[in-house]
Amino acid sequence: MAKHVGVKLPEELIGLLKNEKVVGILATFSERGLPHTTPIQCFYPKGDESLLISIHKEHAGYHNMVWQKKVMICFLGENNLAYSILGRAGVVRAPSEVHPLMNIVRIDIIDIKCDRSILTRVESGVTWSFTSAEAEELVQALFAELRGLSKSL
Repeated sequence: MAKHVGVKLPEELIGLLKNEKVVGILATFSERGLPHTTPIQCFYPKGDESLLISIHKEHAGYHNMVWQKKVMICFLGENNLAYSILGRAGVVRAPSEVHPLMNIVRIDIIDIKCDRSILTRVESGVTWSFTSAEAEELVQALFAELRGLSKSL
């Protein structure tokens, strides 16, 4: 059963996000009301009431977020970490300083709920690896940009 935890990121979720190895599932709705989910790797906390993400400017999830503003993001991680965040999205940098096709979006938290189940336990979240040295370099640069913005915005 979901438990509402407020508008501040729990410490365990902040730690997971700062690890820079989490995949969050971004949920948006199109202008026609169709649901859309997108796995995102480049998330970083801005304090405990906002998130920064890097997303391709042509991605349907990005267009939906610009149009709709409200988003939902789900995070799963080891030690039974399971949270969903309702937030309001706003573009803070377009394009990214790292890559002209990437934009930076800030998501201000409206509500957070804990999705831990009483029947099952999350043993690990989604794990990922880089597809190439170039991909690793790009993602590391995008995370550096997010870290920098988390301090300067």
